[in-house]
Amino acid sequence: MRSYAIGDIHGQTDLLRAAHARIARDRAEVGDAEAPVVHVGDLVDRGPDSAGVIALLVEGIAAGAPWVVLKGNHDRMFAGFLERADFQDPMLRPDYTWRHPRVGGLETLTSYGVAKPGRRQVAKVHAETRAKVPDAHRAFLAGLPTHLHRGEVFFVHAGIRPGVPLAAQVEDDMTWIRGRFLDDLRNHGALIVHGHTPVERATHYGNRLNIDSGAAYGGPLSAVVIEGREVWELTDSGRVRLPPY
Repeated sequence: MRSYAIGDIHGQTDLLRAAHARIARDRAEVGDAEAPVVHVGDLVDRGPDSAGVIALLVEGIAAGAPWVVLKGNHDRMFAGFLERADFQDPMLRPDYTWRHPRVGGLETLTSYGVAKPGRRQVAKVHAETRAKVPDAHRAFLAGLPTHLHRGEVFFVHAGIRPGVPLAAQVEDDMTWIRGRFLDDLRNHGALIVHGHTPVERATHYGNRLNIDSGAAYGGPLSAVVIEGREVWELTDSGRVRLPPY
């Protein structure tokens, strides 16, 4: 069973188009037009064009592209702000909000044309945001799933809580977890493909595969192909095998 996956995008539309192009080349080489492309979340924040990323994904899916888009913690915060000006994600440290400069929401708001989003009353910013974000984008964000279990692979944004059955995982963990998951070496019953915690390049740890290569901070956007539990990174020169270490 073949699946493709793309790491955390964070408003990098050009990198996303390039990742899709690498996948298209691999599809042509193996003759597979049907295998899904799973985007592991964090579509928005920090990068310059979150609005463009969501538009690209919405339009591609509407046109029939076999794309799956999962919910990341940044997507959840954006969706929450669209609903309520005072939204505070319970997993975010209490002295921060989505509009804090270190979180990245201001860049997302700017990409939608919201004026001076960090220097105006939050109620006014919220009202302008609701007016400028298309209904199709709001519905898309509200409907993002938290995971996809396909064959021997479990796709999720942040990870899972070790020791809990995959079918019993909860959204807070799947969108936010780090240490308890990252430090756990046990077999989770499926290869966990995730992002959320930037690494220098896509890395296969045996029980999990981290494909967040730091596009939010000037790094590349990883695209991989997975067949069973075998993994290859997709580069401009083709497949490069990623063995577990």
